[in-house]
Amino acid sequence: MSNIEEIVDALEDKISKMLRKVDALQQANAKLKEDLEQSQHNLQNNQQEIEAWVEKYEALKIAKSMLGSDDNKKETKLKINSLVREIDYCISQLSE
Repeated sequence: MSNIEEIVDALEDKISKMLRKVDALQQANAKLKEDLEQSQHNLQNNQQEIEAWVEKYEALKIAKSMLGSDDNKKETKLKINSLVREIDYCISQLSE
């Protein structure tokens, strides 16, 4: 009988250890998920900031070429033509 009791006690100890390990792993998993969400949020913010800086850079290039710089002159003319077409389209939509 004592042999069976020892086996049951050993089994209870192993189950208890396994449950503690499962608990610890679940906590670690929750922490990793939280870190992942934070990293994804930071990445999204960084991408938005990069897009904003790219737009500012493009606007600066256009402004610089309008001030008489020969750099990006063709690009500026294309942008102005595009804006004029958009304005014409809006006017035609309003007049209908």
